Amino acid sequence: MPVIFSLGDGAVTIDLGNQLSEALNGKVLAMNQWLRQHPFTGQKDIITAYSSLTLVFDPTLIKAHYRPAHTIFEWVRDQLLDAYHQSGATVSQAPVRHQIPVFYGGNDGPDLAALAAAKGMRAEELIHIHTATVYRVYMIGFLPGFAYLGEVDPLIAQPRKEKPVPVAAGSIGIAGSQTGIYPLPSPGGWNIIGRTPLQMFNPQSQFPVLLKAGDEVVFYPTQGL
Repeated sequence: MPVIFSLGDGAVTIDLGNQLSEALNGKVLAMNQWLRQHPFTGQKDIITAYSSLTLVFDPTLIKAHYRPAHTIFEWVRDQLLDAYHQSGATVSQAPVRHQIPVFYGGNDGPDLAALAAAKGMRAEELIHIHTATVYRVYMIGFLPGFAYLGEVDPLIAQPRKEKPVPVAAGSIGIAGSQTGIYPLPSPGGWNIIGRTPLQMFNPQSQFPVLLKAGDEVVFYPTQGL
C-alpha cells in the first residue's frame, strides 16, 4: 500500500514508492487525471512528482461542506485512496511527443567534449546515443517548465557537478540517469551537452509550459546558433 502523510494543515501527499519508475509515474498521472475529473469542494491544486502526488486543499471549506466525522487529514486521505483504487495504471490518452532540436557542443554544450572523453567515446557517438532514446517527462520542477526526462542510456549517465555554474536558457544537460532542459538562465550542476532554441517557458502564453508530465521527448541535432 502507498504511504500517505500530511504537509501542514492544507496538503496531503501519497507516495507510491520513492523511486524513478515509469509504472509508478504512470499511476501518479492516472490519479491526477481521476482527481481532476472528480474534484471536491475545497480542492485547490494537485502537484505530481516522480512517484508521489500532493493534494492541496482548503480545510475550512471541506469542514463546512462535508462535515467529516473524523479529522480533515483522514477525510482527504480517503479521497486519495479512492483515486488510487479507482484510477487506471496510466492516463487514458496517448502521450504527446515533442521533437526538440539541439545545437550540440561548442558554446551551446560546453561539457560535451569532456563528458565524451570521460566515457571513452567521440562527441558524435555521445550525441547519437543521446538522440536515440524516446524520453519520458517524469515531472516539472526546480524552475517553471524544467522537465526531468528519463532515462538516458547508461553509457552516457554522469553524476552532476560538485558545484553549480551559470547555465543559459534552453541548455540540455545530463545528471545521473536523467536528462533535462533549463527553461531559464540559472545556476545548475548538470553536465551541459547542448542547447535548444525552443522556448520552454513563456509566461505570456496561454500555455506557459511547453512540456508536461507524461509527454515524450525526442532530441535531434541541428546546426549551431
